[in-house]
Amino acid sequence: MFLKKIWNKIINNQKYQELRYSEHKEKNILLFQNKHENQINFIKKNIDNKKKLNFLHSGHAADIINVLPVIKKLSETHACNLYININKPIKFYYKHPAGNFYINTRIYKMLEPLLKKQKYLEDVNIYKNQDIDINFDLIRDLPINLLFDNTTYASVITGIQPDLTEPFISADFHKEFTNKIIIQRTFRYRNQFISYKFLNNFKDIFFVGTNEEYQDLKKIIKNLNFYDCENFLEMANIVNSSKFVIANSSITFPIAEGLQVPRLLEACPDFPAAQPHGKNSFNFYFQSHFEEKFNYLNNLNLK
Repeated sequence: MFLKKIWNKIINNQKYQELRYSEHKEKNILLFQNKHENQINFIKKNIDNKKKLNFLHSGHAADIINVLPVIKKLSETHACNLYININKPIKFYYKHPAGNFYINTRIYKMLEPLLKKQKYLEDVNIYKNQDIDINFDLIRDLPINLLFDNTTYASVITGIQPDLTEPFISADFHKEFTNKIIIQRTFRYRNQFISYKFLNNFKDIFFVGTNEEYQDLKKIIKNLNFYDCENFLEMANIVNSSKFVIANSSITFPIAEGLQVPRLLEACPDFPAAQPHGKNSFNFYFQSHFEEKFNYLNNLNLK
């Protein structure tokens, strides 16, 4: 087979590419059948037969937010508990707030108050060998390409497809941020085709990410303000009070999705997995579209 591939690569490149494609498909089929099909069936059996479901997730924090629509939907017929596996190593993530882990203790402590605010979660805790019915980490092992809507990863695992235009997060209001524009921009998942410089013409813009991220964007937006959120529940309260949100693929954007506040997603051309859903929710790849959608949301009278 190896010699046949080399021969086709030299003599008939189309045949070579077809052979590679066929081999790739067969490899993935065998991998799924031998390793993952029983896991998917195990999850479906648990959903069909159990009244209480224990969920496991190892982070990132934004990915944990993204599974909440499925858990909320399942909570209509099941008691739901969510356990977070902290300090799972990650190979590389540029300037990750959790360092060398998907989620560490510090980030978990920031996320925990927001998760415990959600009434459809009966228990939220650190994973300590609890029995698990649905392991969301499976999505990273499946032989599928993850360059699709990351809010639907949990649906791939469970087969449950909630209405993503409906709110799935509860939060209070933060009166100091009523009608303010909120920004978070992480160092990863940025769009190299756009600039935030035009925002120097606007006031009442607040950054809610890390101080290092703020200092980086402050170089471009001179009038940018910074607010250091105590935790992600306070961030959700701020988002819930805002005029609208601008964020790249980070925890602020799925929080805004969960609250269904007006929002703009800085789409990442290299990894376009985050997607907006619902009313007054847009993404942008290019500058003219960014400014057009910004002006549209800025002129909305929703509050």
